[in-house]
Amino acid sequence: MAVSGDPRQRRKAITLAAAEAGGLVAGALLDAALGDPRRLHPVAGFGRLAGVVERRLYAPNRAAGAGYVAVAVGAPVTLAVAATLATRRRPWLRAGLMAVTTWAVLGGTTLRREAGLVADSLADGDLPAARRRLPHLCGRDPSTLDESELARATVESVAENSSDAEVAPLVWGALAGVPGLVGYRAVNTLDAMVGHRSARYRRFGTAAARLDDVANLAPARLTAALTVVAARVVGGSWRGALRTWLRDGGRHPSPNAGRCEAAMAGALGIRLGGRNVYGQRVEQRPTLGDGRTAKPDDIRAAARISAAIGAGALVLTAGHILARPARRLLWARLAR
Repeated sequence: MAVSGDPRQRRKAITLAAAEAGGLVAGALLDAALGDPRRLHPVAGFGRLAGVVERRLYAPNRAAGAGYVAVAVGAPVTLAVAATLATRRRPWLRAGLMAVTTWAVLGGTTLRREAGLVADSLADGDLPAARRRLPHLCGRDPSTLDESELARATVESVAENSSDAEVAPLVWGALAGVPGLVGYRAVNTLDAMVGHRSARYRRFGTAAARLDDVANLAPARLTAALTVVAARVVGGSWRGALRTWLRDGGRHPSPNAGRCEAAMAGALGIRLGGRNVYGQRVEQRPTLGDGRTAKPDDIRAAARISAAIGAGALVLTAGHILARPARRLLWARLAR
């Protein structure tokens, strides 16, 4: 909605911005209170439908993969745009739509809950239980991992997914409303499904992987910056987080995950990276940080930092939405 000099138009714009910001906050609070829906999760339903589309469109080339992404992302985003247009004069409905969608696409609370279960198992000395829990967080083969490696894998997952499951959806919700929330989660889900370098998806999954990289460029760096700020929440080192982020973040093969993991390693004073096994594939990841190896207590510390990151991102993104009418009015005046 354009903001003109008409007081009624300004009030409408302010009301709609307040509705969207309130919906974003309400959805985040629902996630904090309830976590992911245990049954009939919309993202899981999308994944099943995307799997059906993949089977129909699959071919071992990049063009087929690009077409698949266009269909699998374009369809839900089109529906989200239609819902947004239908509620442009109904702020309460817009707030409810924003809240439900935000809750559906966020995953920070479940991320930290699963990490806590791994930490509990390690604290009890139950390595088999910790190994059974790890696949809920990442795709690594846990069968041969010891306590330190299980702790490392969990901390890395918390660091990376603080961006993917919390900061990035909030950022895209602030920038593009409900279509931004839906579009980001669709892209991120497709990357998890076909974006890895297996024989089947090496070419077909390229479009999904690259689009996910682009979608996470800004959120990952915001996550790293918030990690620096949140380090003191657990008595960590903000200087270490900043230094390790800037020094080691670019070493990781991912243009985004390395920033989050490096900042977390520096905040906790630990060393991340190393040998990772994914089924039949083995990757030797570069070392991030120069501290000690990870311990079970580091998982809980990482989860507390993650919660602080989510709270900080929510404040920033809700504030961005609330300031939208003022920004548009300023641009309108400057354009005269």
